[in-house]
Amino acid sequence: MADAKDEVLRRVLQMKIRALGDPAQVLMLMRSSAPFYSMLGGTKVRFLQNVDDPAQFVIEIEYEANAAMEMNRQKVSSDPMIRTFLTGWRAMLAGAADIDVYQDVTG
Repeated sequence: MADAKDEVLRRVLQMKIRALGDPAQVLMLMRSSAPFYSMLGGTKVRFLQNVDDPAQFVIEIEYEANAAMEMNRQKVSSDPMIRTFLTGWRAMLAGAADIDVYQDVTG
């Protein structure tokens, strides 16, 4: 029997952001970041733009992670590569990004 910490968990990360400046430029940058998300285990990435407020975006990343990594997200978020990536994003955001992680319970 496989160890519980080796179990693969499927998650959906949802990040809601408000862009500074031209939304079209922010969207180009978001699209160019898709390979980065894939490198981190993302299996599907979607960028949603609010029709009534073009500066507002939702980024959805479906990913798989082993249970041990999922239980220690704080350690992952302190990784230097992740921190550098997030620092660049913060420069383009108006305020903080709202980030939530979900599990699909559709069935």
